[in-house]
Amino acid sequence: MISKRFVLKRLLLLIPVLLGVATVVFSILHLSPGNPARTIAGQRASQAYVHNLEHQLGLDKPIWVQYGDFLWKTLQFDFGQSYKVQNGTAVTSILANKLPVTLELAIYGQIFGILFGIPLGILSAVKQNTITDHLTRIGALSGISIPIFWSGPLLILLFAQMLNVLPTSGRIGLEYSVQSFTGLITIDTLLNANIPAFISAFQHLLLPCLVLGIYQMALISRMMRSSMLEVIRQDYIRTARAKGQGTKITTLKHGFRNALIPVVTVIGIQFGTLLGGAVLTEKVFAISGIGQLLVKSITSTDYPVVQGTVLLFALLFTLVNLGVDITYSYLDPRIQQ
Repeated sequence: MISKRFVLKRLLLLIPVLLGVATVVFSILHLSPGNPARTIAGQRASQAYVHNLEHQLGLDKPIWVQYGDFLWKTLQFDFGQSYKVQNGTAVTSILANKLPVTLELAIYGQIFGILFGIPLGILSAVKQNTITDHLTRIGALSGISIPIFWSGPLLILLFAQMLNVLPTSGRIGLEYSVQSFTGLITIDTLLNANIPAFISAFQHLLLPCLVLGIYQMALISRMMRSSMLEVIRQDYIRTARAKGQGTKITTLKHGFRNALIPVVTVIGIQFGTLLGGAVLTEKVFAISGIGQLLVKSITSTDYPVVQGTVLLFALLFTLVNLGVDITYSYLDPRIQQ
């Protein structure tokens, strides 16, 4: 059973982490060269307009006052309005529209990696130094080594151009109009009871999720193999085998749970990384998610969008780490002590 005190302690530890991230974001954007108001207004804007914009943004206030206002608005999830990406639109609205797109890719890619990576890792460990182990390791190394900007177009060429069985880009066919409830296109199509639209969404997301999932599967299987090899060499595993317990039961009942602990770490870190690292996948498959939003806001110097996106990434990453810590305590109750 998971201790409430343990969970509360981990929640309290999130506060200084988020405060530190907010401070770093504020410092970088305010200490960087140039005048944000001038950048937003443009080089041809009059000095009077720039001063007026500085007053609207609060840039004419002392730095500690700006920092206090920034923290207070951040607590209220008020990141201001976009000036370049979507002029006049609240940053929270932009993030609310873009986050589910990347979140859906990350979730499905991670699910694919877990469903195939963990069994392959266990199989590779149990069949150590056999042909099965060698093939699994070669596949894992290939999956880690092949970059997304190469594997993505390759899959498009194979499944979309040569076999013509899957679409090349987008999230759903243009002929479908789906009312949004969650922002996750596959879930929304089911909530709308539109099966043809769901099939279209599934086909559109299959390739990008496969690209992300292959890398996750390779990494998880490698970690699972290493962790399982370490566990099955422990004394308690040999004792269980000496008592006449079968290999499968010993591995799954006694070894699997302990071997999962380092794997859960990798899964948590990689899921957080996927949320901010799916930029290449979104670019290759023409999916407008939060990764592309961050790149676009940086290149166009849209400071409010950059701040909001980075802080959102930090919040999601810390929540994922909280989930990893809770999973630790479930797998090994000694960690709570």
